[in-house]
Amino acid sequence: MRRLARLAGGLLAALLLVALATYLAGEQVEVAVLRTVDDTGARHDTKLWVVDHDGAPWVRVARPERHWFQRLQRHPEIEIVRGGGAPQPVVAKPDASPEAKAALDAAFRAKYGATDWWYGVLLRRAAVPVRLEPRAE
Repeated sequence: MRRLARLAGGLLAALLLVALATYLAGEQVEVAVLRTVDDTGARHDTKLWVVDHDGAPWVRVARPERHWFQRLQRHPEIEIVRGGGAPQPVVAKPDASPEAKAALDAAFRAKYGATDWWYGVLLRRAAVPVRLEPRAE
């Protein structure tokens, strides 16, 4: 019984270490803030990865049921903050086409490397790329 408890504790410690390493690795490359609004007008900030592709910034939702993505679909006029700079007003345009998914998977893999692959294994199900087009204020 004691051996089983020690094994379970070791596995738990290993999982926590992997989770911490994954989080820290993900923070080593650019992390942007996406500002969405809910139906009451309240702002919500979400940290996520961003790549530039075809002349525009893109983000990707790992699972379409995520709250930030649901808000973005209802209210596509949002903001992105990159590098601690000023918020940039954008219009979010999800693109679930196979071509967009393939191109954006390659762009994220090129920028974020093995960490992108690892996040994909852990979290990504039915990912949807989102193009962020500039909007006039």
